[in-house]
Amino acid sequence: METSEIRRRFLQYFEDRGHTVVPSAPLPSPDPNLLFNVAGMAQFVPYFVGQQTPPYSRATSVQKCVRTLDIDEVGKTTRHGTFFQMNGNFSFGDYFKEKAIEYAWDLVTRPQSDGGYGFDESVLYASVYYEDDEAIALWKRIAGLPDDRIVRLGMKDNFWSMGIPGPCGPCSEILIDRGPEFGADRDWEAGDRYLEFWNLVFMQNIRGEGGGKEGYPILGELPKKNIDTGLGLERVSYLLQGVDNMYEIDEIYPVIEKASELSGRKYGVEHVDDVRFRVVADHVRSALMLIGDGVTPGNEQGGYVLRRLLRRAIRSMRLLGYEDPSLVELLPVSLEQMKKSYPELQPDFGRISQVAYAEEDAFRRTLTAGTSIFDVAVKETKSEGGAQLAGAKAFQLHDTYGFPIDLTVEMAAEQGLQVDTEGFRTLMKEQRERAKADARAKKAGHADTSGYRELREKGVTEFTGYQELATDSQVRGLLKEGAIASAAEPGETVEVVLEKTPFYAESGGQIADEGLIVADGVKLKVLDVQKPVKGLIVHRVEVLEGVLQPGLDVHAEVDHEWRVSACQAHSGTHVVHAALRQVLGPNALQSGSYNKPGYLRLDFAWTSALDQATRSEIEEVANLAVRQDLPVSAQYMTLPEAREWGALALFGETYDEQVRVVEIGGPWSRELCGGTHVKHSSQVGALTVTGESSVGAGVRRIEAFVGMEALHYLGRERALVRLLSENLKARPEELPAKVADLAERLRVAEKELERVRAAQVLEAAAALAANPKDVFGVQYVGHRAPDGVNGGDLRKLALDVRGRMPADKPAVIAVLSVNDGKPGVVIALNDTAREWRLKAGDLVRVAAEKLGGRGGGKDDVAQGGGTDPAGADDALATVEHTIGQLVTG
Repeated sequence: METSEIRRRFLQYFEDRGHTVVPSAPLPSPDPNLLFNVAGMAQFVPYFVGQQTPPYSRATSVQKCVRTLDIDEVGKTTRHGTFFQMNGNFSFGDYFKEKAIEYAWDLVTRPQSDGGYGFDESVLYASVYYEDDEAIALWKRIAGLPDDRIVRLGMKDNFWSMGIPGPCGPCSEILIDRGPEFGADRDWEAGDRYLEFWNLVFMQNIRGEGGGKEGYPILGELPKKNIDTGLGLERVSYLLQGVDNMYEIDEIYPVIEKASELSGRKYGVEHVDDVRFRVVADHVRSALMLIGDGVTPGNEQGGYVLRRLLRRAIRSMRLLGYEDPSLVELLPVSLEQMKKSYPELQPDFGRISQVAYAEEDAFRRTLTAGTSIFDVAVKETKSEGGAQLAGAKAFQLHDTYGFPIDLTVEMAAEQGLQVDTEGFRTLMKEQRERAKADARAKKAGHADTSGYRELREKGVTEFTGYQELATDSQVRGLLKEGAIASAAEPGETVEVVLEKTPFYAESGGQIADEGLIVADGVKLKVLDVQKPVKGLIVHRVEVLEGVLQPGLDVHAEVDHEWRVSACQAHSGTHVVHAALRQVLGPNALQSGSYNKPGYLRLDFAWTSALDQATRSEIEEVANLAVRQDLPVSAQYMTLPEAREWGALALFGETYDEQVRVVEIGGPWSRELCGGTHVKHSSQVGALTVTGESSVGAGVRRIEAFVGMEALHYLGRERALVRLLSENLKARPEELPAKVADLAERLRVAEKELERVRAAQVLEAAAALAANPKDVFGVQYVGHRAPDGVNGGDLRKLALDVRGRMPADKPAVIAVLSVNDGKPGVVIALNDTAREWRLKAGDLVRVAAEKLGGRGGGKDDVAQGGGTDPAGADDALATVEHTIGQLVTG
C-alpha cells in the first residue's frame, strides 16, 4: 500500500466519523522556542491549554514535521530521519478513552478491502501506563487482548506532558511484534522487535512544576478531557510495504535508486555507502518540503538547517563518487513521490528547484575555495610533524567556507590526519555564546532583565514620537549594567527610562533616533534606544553635564534632521517594496529590511539577479510614486482586519492583535509597520537604486539612497563621468562605446601576448627532447618553464616533448611553472615507460605534495598543482628520485 494511500485512508476514516479534516500547518513553527513543528498536535496546542476555543469538537490531520536534533545521526541507523509525517485524530472535550481505542483498533485491523490497514491481530500488543486500569479493561473488551499482550510501563514511557505545568495524561500505544529476527522475546525497550506505531494520549490531568519525563506532581483532573493521538506514517508504510525501515518505503527509496544509478555504487553492500545513500534520500526529501513551505537557505535558524541538509546531501553524493550537480537529478525524483500527498508541490516546483539548485551552485564554489585552504592546513600540519588538524582550522573552514565538520574529518582522513573535533566544538560553543551575548547586549543591555521589569511594573512608556519631536517628561529610573541605579555623573554611559518619550526605539528595520535629553544643569546625549521588555523604552545615554537622578524633570528632543532623513528612508523602503511587487509580481515579498537616515536596504524573495533594465524600471516606478505626492497615513485595527484589508504582514515579524497599518497611495502600498514616516510620498525626495545582490539562495537585496544622500550619490557619479570624459577625451554619451573599444583592444592584445608566450614555451620542446637525463634507463626530462605559463600550455609542452622522444626507450617528461603565485605541474609518459610499470598519476601526486597540493590523472598524462611555489625545484627532483626507486625497487 502506497504511503499516500495510507494517508488518505486515515483521513477518510476519521472524516466519516465526524472529524473535521484540518490541513497540515506549515513546517516553520510559530512557537518562538521551536524552529519547526515536531508533533501532530502542534497547531492544536492553543485548544488543549485553553487559550482558544476550538471551532470543532473532533479533528483529524496529517502534520508535516521536521526533527533537527538528530541530523548528525541520520543514515547511521535506520531509525533517525529529519522530515516525517504524523497522522492524528483529536477530541476536544468530546469522546475519550473508549472511542479512541475503538477507532484505533478498528482502523488498524479492519481488512484492506474495507478501507482499513489489515494488520494481523495476533501480532499486535498494547502498552499502557501501569496505573491506568481503565485503559487495560478497554483493551481487553474492545480488542480482546489477553493479559500477556498488554504491557504496563512507567511514567517515563507511557505518560505525556508538554514539559511544563499544564495538561498531561497517561498514554497507550499499539505495538507490533516483528518476529525473533528483530530482537529478544518480551524485550520492550531494546531492539526493533516490538515496534510502537500509534500512540494514544489520554489528556485528563494537570501537572505541576518539575523537570524530566517523570517525578513531577499530578495536581488534579482537567474539567474537559481531550484525546491526542499520533500514528507514524512512515512506520506504518514500511510495515505495510514489507520493507525493513523507513528508507525503503515508496516515498524515499526511489531517491536512493537514482543516487545509486548516478554514482555506480550499490545500496546494501557497504555500511559506509549505505549511510551516505540514506543521508541523500532523507535530506533531499526534507529540503523539498522545507522550501515548499517558504524556508530559504541562510545562516540563521531554519535557513541554516535547510542549508545544512542540502549541503550534507550534496557532500554525500560527492563521497559516493558523483562529482556533477546532483540535486537537478534527485529533487525531481522526490517530487514525483511527494506530490501524491502534497499536490501543491508540483505548481511550485519551479521556485523550489531554483532555490535548491542555486544553493548547490554556491556550495560547489565554496568547496573549491575551501579545499585550497584545507590543502594549506594539511601541508602545514604535516610539515610540523603533526597528526591532527587543529580545531581552529576546522572552525575556520566551517565558519568561513561552510564546510560541515564531518566533511573536514572525511577529507583529513584521506590525508592520513585526524581532526581536533573537541577544539572545534569548543570554538563553536564560544561563538554561539558570543552571539547570544551580543543579542542580549543590543536588545536588553544586560542579560538580567529584572531591572527593566521592575521599571516596567511602574507603567508603560508612552511614545509621543508620531506626533512630536520634543516632549517634556520625567526620569522614571536609570540603570547601570542592567541594575537599578540612584545617580549617574558626567562621563558615565547609563540607561534611562522616561515617563514618555519622542525617541523611536529600534525595530522593524529602522534604527533608533538620536538627540538630546536636557534639564537644569543636566545634558544627556542619546546614543541608542531599545525595547528590552515589552512596553518599556530604554535610552542609552552619555552624561555630558550634571548629575542624573530619578524623578528629574527633563526635556527630550529628537535631532530634527536625523528624524526627517529617517522618515524618508523608512517610507522609501515601503515605496521600493511596492515598486518591486509591481514590476516583479506578488512573489517578490520583503523578507527583511534596514534603514537609517538617507539609506535603505531591502531583502526580498527572488531567485535570480535583476538585469539593469529591471533595476531601472523599479527605480522609475518608485520615483513616479514619489512624484505623484501620494498621501501617507497610519491606521490601527485588529490583525484579522488588517489581513482582510490586504495589508502585508512581513516574514520574521511578530504582531500584537491590535496593529498599525501604514498606507501609501491607498492599496498601492499597505504594510503592517510601527516605524516613522513622511506625510506625503514627495517628501521622500530623490530615490536612486545603488545596488542589487544575492544574500543567499532565493533571497536578493536591493539598496538605495533617498533625499540628500541620493543627491550626493548622483553628484559623485557625475564627477566620475566628468573625469572619465576628460581622460578618454570623449563626451559622456560616447563613454560606453569608448570603454568597450578599449576593452576589446586590450582583449586582442592579451590574446596575442598569450599566443606569443605559448610559442616561446613550445620552442623549448626540441632542445628538451634532445637532452634527457638517464635515470636507471629511463629518459627523464625535468623542466621548470618561465613563470606565467598556464596549465594548458604546460600540457602542450609536455606532450610535444614526449612526441619527440624515441619510442623504444622509456621516457618521463615533467614540466612545471608558477602562474599567479600558484605552481602547476604536468607529467607525461610514453608507452614504453608504462610498460616499465611507471604511472603519470603516481608521479604527479609526489610532485604536487612538494607544492603543497594534490594532483591526478591517467597513466600516460597527469596534472597537479599547489600553493607553495618554493617547492617547485624540489618537486622536479623528487619525481626523478621516485623514478629511480620504482625502477630499481
